[in-house]
Amino acid sequence: MSLTLYFHPLASFCHKVLIALYENETPFDASLVDLLDPAEAARFAELWPVGKMPVLSDSARGVTVPETSIIIEYLDRHYPGSQPLIPVGADDALQARLWDRFFDLYIHVPMQKIVTDTLRGSGENDPRGVSDARATLGTAYAMADRHFATNAFAGGAAFSLADCAAAPALFYAGIVEPFADKHPHLQAYFERLLERASMRRVLAEAQPYFHMFPYRNLMPARFLAGA
Repeated sequence: MSLTLYFHPLASFCHKVLIALYENETPFDASLVDLLDPAEAARFAELWPVGKMPVLSDSARGVTVPETSIIIEYLDRHYPGSQPLIPVGADDALQARLWDRFFDLYIHVPMQKIVTDTLRGSGENDPRGVSDARATLGTAYAMADRHFATNAFAGGAAFSLADCAAAPALFYAGIVEPFADKHPHLQAYFERLLERASMRRVLAEAQPYFHMFPYRNLMPARFLAGA
C-alpha cells in the first residue's frame, strides 16, 4: 500500500484527514505517532521537522505531504474517490477553500488554545489569550450559524474539504465552548456531520483515547459510550 498516514486518533487535525480518507474509502496504512515518546518524536521529526501531525507519505510517488488542507487536496488530485472533496467549479472550489480556512483558523485554532492552556504549568497560563480565543469562537459561531441557515454543507450543496475541517473543529469546540443553545443552524449542521459514516468511525476510533482529553468531564455522554 503506497499511502501511510502518520497521526494520533485523539488529535483533532488528524480527524480532518481521516474523514477525507474514510469518505472515499481510500486505502492507507495507519502509523500512530506518540509524540510523548522521545524516540518516536525524533523519528517523526526526521519525516517532518515541524513536528505537527498528520503527515501523509506516498511511497509510490516518493512524496511526503504535510498540512491537512494540502493532504486532502493531494488525495483529491492523485487518489480521487466517488466523493470529490474539491468542487469542480472554480467559484465553488474557492468557497470550499474559504470555509476550510474559516473552520481551521477561527474555530479549530482558538479551541486548541483553550485546551492547551490547561496543560501549562503553574504560573504559565494565559488567561487573556484564552479569553480572546473564546471571543473569537463566539464571533465564528455567529457567522457560521447565519451561513448554515441557507446552506446544507460548508462549501454549499455538497460535502467537501470544508466539512472535513468543520467536523472535528466543532466536535471539540462544542465541548470547551458550547454553541448548541444559541446557534441552532450551526447545531443542526453539526448533527448532519455526526450522521456521516466517516465521522462516526473517527469518533469510535478516538474513544479509547478520550480519557487523555483535558475537558473529558464536559464531554456529552453520547460520545463516551464504550470509552
